[in-house]
Amino acid sequence: MSIRMPLVAAIGVATGLLIVNPSAAVTQSNDIRTISLEMYLDLESVSDPQISPDGQKIVYTRGWIDKMNDKRESSIWIMNADGSRSRALVDGSGPIWSPDGSRIAYTASGEPEGTQIFVRWMDDEGATSQITRLEKSPSGIRWSPDGRSISFTMNVEGEPAWTVNPPGRPAGATWVASPKVVTRADYRQDRVGFVDEGWQHIFVVPAEGGTARQLTDGYWNHSTGEWTPDGTELVFSSLRTEDSELSWRESEVYAVRVASGAIRQLTTRKGQDSGPLPSPAGDLIAYRGSDFHTDTYRNSGVYVMNMDGSRPRLISGDFDRQINGMEWASDGSGLYMNVSTEGTNNLYFVSTSGGVRTLSTGEHMLALSSFSDDGRGVGTFTSPHVASDIVAFDLADPSRRSQLTQVNADVLGGLTLGDVEEIMYESVDGFQIQGWIIKPPDFDPSRKYPLMLSIHGGPHGMYNVGFNFSWQEHAANGYVVLYTNPRGSTGYGSAFANSIKNAYPGKDYDDLMNGVDLVISRGYIDDQNMFVYGCSGGGVLTSWVVGHTNRFAAASANCPVTNWLSFVGTTDGIGWYKNFENFPWDDPSEHLRRSPLMYVGNVTTPTMLMTGVNDLRTPMPQTEEYYAALKVMGVETAMIRFNNEWHGTSSTPSNFLRTQLFLREWFQRHSRGRSVTDN
Repeated sequence: MSIRMPLVAAIGVATGLLIVNPSAAVTQSNDIRTISLEMYLDLESVSDPQISPDGQKIVYTRGWIDKMNDKRESSIWIMNADGSRSRALVDGSGPIWSPDGSRIAYTASGEPEGTQIFVRWMDDEGATSQITRLEKSPSGIRWSPDGRSISFTMNVEGEPAWTVNPPGRPAGATWVASPKVVTRADYRQDRVGFVDEGWQHIFVVPAEGGTARQLTDGYWNHSTGEWTPDGTELVFSSLRTEDSELSWRESEVYAVRVASGAIRQLTTRKGQDSGPLPSPAGDLIAYRGSDFHTDTYRNSGVYVMNMDGSRPRLISGDFDRQINGMEWASDGSGLYMNVSTEGTNNLYFVSTSGGVRTLSTGEHMLALSSFSDDGRGVGTFTSPHVASDIVAFDLADPSRRSQLTQVNADVLGGLTLGDVEEIMYESVDGFQIQGWIIKPPDFDPSRKYPLMLSIHGGPHGMYNVGFNFSWQEHAANGYVVLYTNPRGSTGYGSAFANSIKNAYPGKDYDDLMNGVDLVISRGYIDDQNMFVYGCSGGGVLTSWVVGHTNRFAAASANCPVTNWLSFVGTTDGIGWYKNFENFPWDDPSEHLRRSPLMYVGNVTTPTMLMTGVNDLRTPMPQTEEYYAALKVMGVETAMIRFNNEWHGTSSTPSNFLRTQLFLREWFQRHSRGRSVTDN
């Protein structure tokens, strides 16, 4: 048997915010044990489960928080295919089996610095070799079919565009460093910094170690390469054209010869083509794509073409949901797909002859990660009351799953969680909106509870049914938590997501308020103590909400956009200019109409702002503009500037805790008439 390459499943449990009780597990009035904030530091994660070619072993990445050094760490674990004998193997992450199952390749910290590629033999000796010594971190590692080489992508620095050398510097003089000359359109990226000094290229390196050889060239970025079954080429996506820097939503599929570096272009249409995957027999290439469009969001279709690029054809028909990753079936009859829809993630299959069928259903997040030729799959699974763990199942019947790990049973076992209730309601224009309510673990419908409305970012994102520690911790401290997927959310089709084109924020506000009204109508909400928060796109909508209603006692607009005029040219990329009908210098009216800053004169709600000082996605000046405007208007406000954070405020473990504490403290300070947890 051989192992298929891993499905890339971009599935995240929606991140909410914890509330502030820093004590041990909260004991409710009836002595039940519930989640407490500090339990977060003991939670572990699992990812990248990879089953061996013979179907006997599974390797996976296990992550935890290093409390002493305030960072997240990971190591690679191994277990039998039935989940027995799970044990730590080596520090690192992202393991993949060699085609014959004799070795694994993975990445870990190495010499001279940063991340390097390692190979470990899976025999009793377990010899491990660092096979690269690179100046930049590699990513997207892939074994060649014969197991002799490993491909990867890496940034290659280029020469500065140009500079000047002022005369007259005395020997030994200390002068300020030369200015940075920027000439590229996209020159910086959140969580990275400046990216204009190089380009992502594809390399190969001998699996026994040696000199890495660069396959692609030029002033373009290239995606992860996928090997053809004969090992002669790697297919990838890029846009290798002179005008690529200013091209919007365009990419093509290419192939590069491993021996010579010769590159051929396989797709030619105007639009996006990406994620190429050669079939097991080497006769077809599958990929995702769409014709050029100006929508703010559109789901991609699945296509196949011959290896020479001929006969490109759509095989997914009118299937209109978000595909998070796909991989060929062993017999080449089609591809397995991880699909997000209506707040869930399930497994689907698309046939090369056309048509998509559902393989799994349920209110959960099931993500296939890898499988063997005999049809045994492994992946991750989470549901409203089940934290993410590794599961195994037969691809023919994914409903029959075996849970292989229980990495958080020691932390979450024996706790009483809040009930999670799904709601569906009608909003303006007849839109049907999905959401969820989490109630306190000792919920009593005769009592009145404070409400937290959590708004997701994106704006093209999707709250889901995965276990959410933070919202459960809110509920454990006496809050009812409401989270919804208003129009603009993914998971409900392209038209639903694109309905906010040139209208964001706008009617999505009505979707949120109708959800609040529905929960109030249940009779157990203290409508004088309702609170709203969100980050990124959720911060946009939070600042919009307080400019259009005073029904909330307090708000926290985190990492927001508040002024589209200043945002479009200062975020990390110029694509946001395209999300308006006109450039602002031609007609700024739409930018102004859609900017929360233009409604700050209406705000009376105490509004806090929390943003990372390194944020390049929604830069700090967006927060500063709104903070200054609130101050001028005499509205109670506070600006929390998080150190060691890019976009968001909780990637550093201690900042995650601080975020929750600041949030809870702000709401408590501005509760109307009584403590928000006095029920």
